[in-house]
Amino acid sequence: MPDLPPIVLVFAATDPSGGAGLQADIMTLSSMGCHPLSVVTAVTIQDTMGVDGISPIDAEWVADQARCVLEDIPVAAFKLGLLGSVEQIAAIAEVVSDYPEVPLILDPVLASGRGDELVNEEMLIALRELLVPQTTILTPNTLEARRLAADDSEEGEAPDIAECARRLIGSGCEYVLVTGTHENTPQVVNTLYSQNGVLRSDAWQRLPGSYHGSGCTLASAIAATIANGLEISDAVKDAQEYTWQTLRAAFRPGMGQQIPDRLFWAHEDEQRNESSS
Repeated sequence: MPDLPPIVLVFAATDPSGGAGLQADIMTLSSMGCHPLSVVTAVTIQDTMGVDGISPIDAEWVADQARCVLEDIPVAAFKLGLLGSVEQIAAIAEVVSDYPEVPLILDPVLASGRGDELVNEEMLIALRELLVPQTTILTPNTLEARRLAADDSEEGEAPDIAECARRLIGSGCEYVLVTGTHENTPQVVNTLYSQNGVLRSDAWQRLPGSYHGSGCTLASAIAATIANGLEISDAVKDAQEYTWQTLRAAFRPGMGQQIPDRLFWAHEDEQRNESSS
């Protein structure tokens, strides 16, 4: 139908605080004009300060959730966030392999903002071997990029980010967007790599404080812009702009990190209406 919104299927864990995970994905996609379909990979116990517990969903249930909606509704993109087990990763990899024409955006959630480890070594290997080769665009921060691209046989210093991106693309991923939020730089520099090297590099004002769900927001925004028909470079640019605006308008509802305001544009409209009345 001509008025059908772009539809994105998200695989992610719940977050009771609404700051990250499935809730963040749904809000971001909806805010950017998409209709989100959601597959729950895990139920978490967490707040704005950190993750206290994860209960993964049975891998067969994860696959069945996805196949049920995919047999009913066509999707324009897949977005993957926190996954709960090696068995889940294998099941999801099998599902998405049946839709090679659908772009896949993978946010490799390896740890919480507080530093809580969310994947073990077996899961990391499964991500590398089963999902990264099917990925259209991978969105790690610099810490995640180094872990994903690590070679256990290496000694000494870790490879630089360009080498990490080269390795990940060499494993089958089409594009890698490495975000610089964890680097000690005046600006946050995000770099998009392709098989030909750097495709684009964008510098953003580093905002004060820390944020719960910024990575989820960026990856879902990329999924939304791709689902809306933009080419990769433009999709990444527009998604970064949207994400930066959500961080600029962030709020702190609890005792921990700030939460991006994914509906910043609606609140700005409200303020303009109030000032003009």
